[in-house]
Amino acid sequence: MGQDQTKQQIEKGLHLYQSNHTEKALQVWMRVLEKSADPAGRFRVLSCLITAHAEMGRYKDMLKFAVVQIDTARELEDPDFLTESYLNLARSNEKLCEFQKTISYCKTCLNMQGTAVSLQLNGQVSLSMGNAFMGLSIFQKALECFEKALRYAHNNDDKMLECRVCCSLGNFYAQLKDYEKALFFPCKAAELVNDYGTGWSLKYRAMSQYHMAVAYRKLGRLADAMDCCEESMKIALQHGDRPLQALCLLCFADIHRSRKDVQTAFPRYDSSMSIMTEIGNRLGQIQVLLGVTKCWMIRKELEKALENIEKAQELAEGLGNKLGLLKLHCLCERIYRAKGQQRELRDHVVKFHECVEEMELYCGMCGESIGERNNQLQALPCSHFFHLKCLQTNGTRGCPNCRRSSLKPGYV
Repeated sequence: MGQDQTKQQIEKGLHLYQSNHTEKALQVWMRVLEKSADPAGRFRVLSCLITAHAEMGRYKDMLKFAVVQIDTARELEDPDFLTESYLNLARSNEKLCEFQKTISYCKTCLNMQGTAVSLQLNGQVSLSMGNAFMGLSIFQKALECFEKALRYAHNNDDKMLECRVCCSLGNFYAQLKDYEKALFFPCKAAELVNDYGTGWSLKYRAMSQYHMAVAYRKLGRLADAMDCCEESMKIALQHGDRPLQALCLLCFADIHRSRKDVQTAFPRYDSSMSIMTEIGNRLGQIQVLLGVTKCWMIRKELEKALENIEKAQELAEGLGNKLGLLKLHCLCERIYRAKGQQRELRDHVVKFHECVEEMELYCGMCGESIGERNNQLQALPCSHFFHLKCLQTNGTRGCPNCRRSSLKPGYV
């Protein structure tokens, strides 16, 4: 298969894929991969296969194609191709929740000296690294990466990247319980889709609607949350987007739990967990188990709640997801308080505060934990964040957290 024929077949596959004939598109691309003698064409078809498998939630296959793509890039001896292939390898590991590997491959990308094309990819690299730091609950570094990705998006007028970063920032602030910002950023993403997204994939609209649904639920606006989640789920079903279907089912379950309708929540958690397990989203599995635990607590079936906490703890420790562990200690504290078991209660209170210290999840001005309740936050240029009200009340002459970390142990 020559260069022109390879190009035609790639285009044919793209047309099929955009028309939701996914399996036929994959067959066309696999034939190109087997028969094409053009290394650049094989590289491009591998990019198509990687994107398609990512959207279907076939993350292990995505990783397999990313590894093949790196070999193809080396054959081409082109730094731009090599940067793109390492980015795809980073994103594959990000989807499989291998966050340390993701960060390592992202750093490899950023250290490469390519042309302007490679520099344009740096925004996507920063986004993937930010998501990985989020998975590890290293929030200052995550925010640094997201802000860097946003700068790249603005400098290159890349609205698609800006949309994706806004969704990640929505997730970031939802985790830290600044629900106003958690809603603001996906709303901004939805605006970008409406203003610029005529030729974009519908996944961008679905993604923004899902993150809006999460924020609306956290704010107690459950009808709005349901509307956004239904729209996101509709698109996810149309496009066979299994990862998004799993997230929407989780959101539906959380909405029903917020309404104290545990009976309706349970089967949705089960369906979400089934897909999360199938695709290998262990971070999502932790979120499901947290929701199920809260359902059992509503029913006052505390032993069943503890069973789910044990499963979630094993996953969170395996991933290095400190925020998940913090939430589990918080739930254990409530359970053992209700059971009147003082020794276990004290143990989890201590572990909770250890997690807060380790993640620097406290306001350096008032000393209170960040993320215990809905509070507006504000980041300083160093990406340390504080309660907005504390900054407004006290002002700041430099970052208290940076000053504290620069003190030598002998002088503390």
